[in-house]
Amino acid sequence: MTRIALTGALGRMGTLIIQEAAKVEGMQLVAGLDVIGAGRELPGGIRVRDASELEAALRESRTDVLIDFTIAKAAVENVCTAARLGINLVVGTTGLSPEQHAAMRKAIEGNCAAVISPNFSLGVNVFWKLVAQAAQSLKDYDIEVIEAHHNQKKDAPSGTALATVEAIAAALGQKEIVYGRQGVMPRGKEIGVHAVRGGDIVGDHTVLFAGSGERLEIKHQAHSRASFASGAVRAAAWVAGKSPGIYSMADVLAQR
Repeated sequence: MTRIALTGALGRMGTLIIQEAAKVEGMQLVAGLDVIGAGRELPGGIRVRDASELEAALRESRTDVLIDFTIAKAAVENVCTAARLGINLVVGTTGLSPEQHAAMRKAIEGNCAAVISPNFSLGVNVFWKLVAQAAQSLKDYDIEVIEAHHNQKKDAPSGTALATVEAIAAALGQKEIVYGRQGVMPRGKEIGVHAVRGGDIVGDHTVLFAGSGERLEIKHQAHSRASFASGAVRAAAWVAGKSPGIYSMADVLAQR
């Protein structure tokens, strides 16, 4: 039995993760926390606890894996608390600064296993592989990354877009990155990155490879956040018995 706890339990992702976890045999929700709604009942008779009670909730529930989909500042604090207790992690929070990433890595090293990803969709993780392969084959093409999300998303570009750029840059070697364009901006050999915000778009990511006389587009569109939730639950089941270290969804999919 994998005993999971969830921060951001009443949010959009939290609600979907709870639904997905309920479908998995051998997985049990034992704690849910949020900054609002303390005392509300979750499936299985679990009561939401205030986010400030995380350490007590993890200890009392004997949690195996904490799943975190919150905001950057809270995620770092949650990761540090869970890591100190030796509780494994699934982290899908985005918008983290390099310093916050470093603080999380330092807390995790030697203490617990963690799957950290800006996107837990299985399709996006295949998308990254396809983009890297195309970049290797089309080194002289102009490359643009375009992402679109709903009008409430706070960070831009999205974590998925940044990971896409990293995959392309790794395939090409060092390359300049330009975020948006304005004024006189002659194109060089950079990777262009553009963020669109509007309506209720769940998440669209497109990589455009433009050459002489042709162009290739590789696109992923998320129709529902359920794809992210199911991937996070899959990661939680996988990471439960892993040795300390930081893993990616590529490790989960490869069953390494």
